[in-house]
Amino acid sequence: MKKTLVLSLLFSSSLFAQDNKSTEFASTISAQDLRKHLTYIASDSLEGRDTGSEGQRKAADYIAKHFASLGLQAIAPQKDGSKGYFQKFNLYQKGWKDAYIKIGNKKKEFFKDYYPNGLMSIPEEQSMSVVFVGYGIEIEQGGYNDYKDINVEGKAVVFFDGEPKDKDGKYLFTKADEKSEWAERAGLQKKINIALNHGAKMFFVISATDAQKFTSLAAERKAVLSRFNQLSFNASSSAEKATSNPTFFVSQEMAAEMLDVKSSKLTKIIGEISHKKESSASKIKPSTISVKAERGEVPVETANILGFLEGTDKKDEVVLITAHYDHVGIQNGQIHNGADDDGSGTCAVLEIAEAFAKAKAAGNGPRRSILFMTVTGEEKGLLGSQYYTDKDPIIPLAKTVCDLNIDMIGRIDKQHAPKEEYVYLIGSDKLSSELHQISEDVNKKYINYDLDYTFNDPKDPNRFYYRSDHYNFAKNKIPVIFYFTGVHEDYHRPGDDVEKILFPKYQQIARLVFQTAWELVNREERIKVDSNKQ
Repeated sequence: MKKTLVLSLLFSSSLFAQDNKSTEFASTISAQDLRKHLTYIASDSLEGRDTGSEGQRKAADYIAKHFASLGLQAIAPQKDGSKGYFQKFNLYQKGWKDAYIKIGNKKKEFFKDYYPNGLMSIPEEQSMSVVFVGYGIEIEQGGYNDYKDINVEGKAVVFFDGEPKDKDGKYLFTKADEKSEWAERAGLQKKINIALNHGAKMFFVISATDAQKFTSLAAERKAVLSRFNQLSFNASSSAEKATSNPTFFVSQEMAAEMLDVKSSKLTKIIGEISHKKESSASKIKPSTISVKAERGEVPVETANILGFLEGTDKKDEVVLITAHYDHVGIQNGQIHNGADDDGSGTCAVLEIAEAFAKAKAAGNGPRRSILFMTVTGEEKGLLGSQYYTDKDPIIPLAKTVCDLNIDMIGRIDKQHAPKEEYVYLIGSDKLSSELHQISEDVNKKYINYDLDYTFNDPKDPNRFYYRSDHYNFAKNKIPVIFYFTGVHEDYHRPGDDVEKILFPKYQQIARLVFQTAWELVNREERIKVDSNKQ
């Protein structure tokens, strides 16, 4: 009886010591340190961390240096046979591989000096004769004809956007302030159809905006069209065919260069049309340019960042702690810093890794190993985590105990405002009832936040379970927990900045993840996969 009591007391004492240790190292995860990391990760200098961008590479370097400073092992195989923190791979993005307009020996820059009207491909350089056709308008009954005495067969036409005005500032064809059928998008299409009827093969529209506004429009157009340039793992084996009727917008200054005249001459012609109410297009002689706009798959190098903390007696079993460090970059000329999405998850991983590294340095290393991984390409379709699970699982999936994934934990949503003490948990019970119970017990013991399972419902229309990186592990029957605090008004908008992060809340959720991981890596038995609620 005495022996049993002694053993029971020793066991209780050991558990108490473990509890104290976990609390001690959890307390090293501080709002101050989270703010320090996030201030850099979500800074303007990283330009929104778009996948494959220079800003994302800066973030990757920062994360890798932090892992190295903690003494985490580099386990990703490199091309030279060494091991590093970067799991590098190429994605392929549809886009323009080589695009320019050459005037003489001078190349004009795509999406700066000019921009396309929609997606198009001109895979081989074409030398084109360019012909100025005023406003590109032809009216059978009415006497106005920009094509009078002009041959555009097989050539490119250059014409002003919109329609002429008279000397009083009224639109020439309506004789009022109201625009005619030659304006806007419908008017442009009418002009293109007329040019096609005359045998033209390419179209250049002279923008009515000033140089500064044109530069802004070109940048906006680039951002809009880039949304069609989806990233994928594999390059297409077939090149895109040449597009019929390619149309470009150019500034008046560039149009003048193309036509080998001074910009003032084009301005003078506008004035002549206003006064004479007839075209003066034939006064400008044809010139020659070269055009290329080759589309195809452009390789985009990117990387997951991995730091490995080896365990002790159960080191072959590995717990993953993940977050995505990419965001959506620059859109419509504005930087989207992504402080919450997912700077908050990324910096939580950095702090949790540091807490475990400190524990190991103090002789309290985890029994199981931990892989800390910040993944790329989440915003492009969970591509970084998919690359890891489907193409190169550096830790065999069979040895992976679970994935604790952190994505947006720094704000509150409308459903809970103004209350901060909550977190959504998604997926905890989908594959392992033990994982779910451990999560519940740890929260009750250490943090005592409201655990909201609204988005865990299979009928939830948001389908968040399928929308972050944990899903690529879950589909491989690896238990997961997705930590999330909900969508807010700055989601994927330029207002997602550090100043709006609720750091006391953020700190507590990061500690919750740490305490859950501590239990998972130190418990005697590996959690069981005993359900399938996906």
